Amino acid sequence: MFQMLRSAMTPAAPANRVTVQDAIAKSKTDEVVVIDVRDISEIKASGMAEGAVHVPLATLQMKANPSSPECLDVFKSGKPVAVYCAAGGRAGMAVQALQGFGYDAHNIGGFGHWAQAGGPVRR
Repeated sequence: MFQMLRSAMTPAAPANRVTVQDAIAKSKTDEVVVIDVRDISEIKASGMAEGAVHVPLATLQMKANPSSPECLDVFKSGKPVAVYCAAGGRAGMAVQALQGFGYDAHNIGGFGHWAQAGGPVRR
């Protein structure tokens, strides 16, 4: 179990990795889809990244599966996907699932990383 969590939190190869700074810059030009996988209570307490789409981790399999009728349009854009949660663990699990569906997905850590890097926040 711990090996699965460690591998979920391991970032992609450095040459291919999208950092939180990259995600902030690319979100301003609509070049990336930013996904917040936290629970709604966490978002209500702290806000979320401006322009991010809320897809709780519990619903990700259904909302991101291209063969599901529940698949969200944001996942059909063909753009890279930058995922965050509170600290990076759930984002890592989400990235693994998204990569399994064929998306170019990247764990950008936690909401605090976004805010500390100067990313715009919606409250």
